[in-house]
Amino acid sequence: MKGYFLAAAALLAGPAWAATSPSTPPALSTGSALFQGFLGLLIVLAALMAFFWFMRRFSPGQTGAQGVVKVVGGVMLGTREKLVVVEVGDTWLLLGVGGGQVNTLHTLPRPEGMSAPALHDPLSGFSDKLKEVLQRRRAE
Repeated sequence: MKGYFLAAAALLAGPAWAATSPSTPPALSTGSALFQGFLGLLIVLAALMAFFWFMRRFSPGQTGAQGVVKVVGGVMLGTREKLVVVEVGDTWLLLGVGGGQVNTLHTLPRPEGMSAPALHDPLSGFSDKLKEVLQRRRAE
């Protein structure tokens, strides 16, 4: 009879004992928390480096004012080599750029009616639209 009571007590105490055991994982130690934070920081820095490399590699062109030397156009030949047409005064130069060197491949006079393309400011369309909207609001 004693055995039945012990078995019944164990069955009744079993679910109560299971409910008091922690079902969440144990808290992280200080060292592992620091490691996880450092690893997250490294991942963010690597993503930033990849983003800036991508922007530099695939940017649409040069920005800013150009002086006497104007880039007419260019084409990539490989990972480090490219051909560039540069306008200096009334002369066009075909330059080979690669491996830390710039070589003049051909020189020719500027073709009639051709000139270096004007640099397109990507924000110019936005500034024009903003001016237009502000003028409409003032008129209302």
